[in-house]
Amino acid sequence: MKAVVIRKFGAPEGLAVVDLPAPVPAPGQVRITTEAIGVGGVDAVIRRGALAAHGFREGHLLGSEVAGRVTAVGEGVDASWTGRRVWAFTGLAGGYAEQAVAAVEDVLPLPDGLTGTDAVTLGGSGVVAHFALDRARLAPGDALLVRGAAGSIGITAVQLAARTGAGEVAVTTSSAERGARLRDLGATHVLDRSGEGGGPGAPSGFDVVIDVVGGPGLPHFLGRLNPNGRFVAVGVVGGRPPADFGMRLIDAFRRSLSFATFSSDTVPASDRQAVRTSQFAEAANGDLRTAVHEVLPLDQAAQAHQKMDAGRVFGRIVLTP
Repeated sequence: MKAVVIRKFGAPEGLAVVDLPAPVPAPGQVRITTEAIGVGGVDAVIRRGALAAHGFREGHLLGSEVAGRVTAVGEGVDASWTGRRVWAFTGLAGGYAEQAVAAVEDVLPLPDGLTGTDAVTLGGSGVVAHFALDRARLAPGDALLVRGAAGSIGITAVQLAARTGAGEVAVTTSSAERGARLRDLGATHVLDRSGEGGGPGAPSGFDVVIDVVGGPGLPHFLGRLNPNGRFVAVGVVGGRPPADFGMRLIDAFRRSLSFATFSSDTVPASDRQAVRTSQFAEAANGDLRTAVHEVLPLDQAAQAHQKMDAGRVFGRIVLTP
């Protein structure tokens, strides 16, 4: 089968298309012939080598979520899965391929009316957005800032926050065109990447910040929290923050600020699947919108990563075998 691996850590050009044997589902797994493959921010972080200390090596087969049809099941898996169209989380490996395997508890049938492309745009990111807002205790009337809102996590977070009744839903993004699209999804104020601008009435402080970016700018946004404000970091696509960023919290001790990281790995699988099932149904009937930036062939995975690195993606790029 055709697959995409990291030949060399670093730039997108380090990705290579290779031929590999088709995976065999282990006990408790299913094999899926893929029709859509999500390209996520974590893929870029792994590709750059930033997680090499955590066991990722060159030769790694990228990809964490796919949609397609189950073609084989492992020992202990109900044979009725065979032939079903599904979404699946493959871990942090194995998705950029014509065939992939996943644990059956990480597989979800696709509802009628939901394409595989939309499923891999929403499946992983929607759960992160939901539980990050829950972790931040977002309440009606709160002022929220979504930093890096043009990605699939931010796009879903904006919609969920607007439905919750947030008093302000501010976003950072890189262009007026993206800002207009985010306003259409529920944003009330559009700031530039540094957090400035937004026009008259833009809030100067926020009760909640959801940050997908991280990087050297993170301490500045910590400083934008109101008293009792909650900051939840859900990604580091911009790199690691400065080692001393926590001093912002100590310096503002009397303002009772909170900082948290969030990974959906800490949410029980059954809870993730329950939220995902609800969001898939909402997306199928149009109550929750996805943003597919572009659909590219699998062998153009390097081009997809180039576009992500250049900050030119609104929503998610999807690969097809």
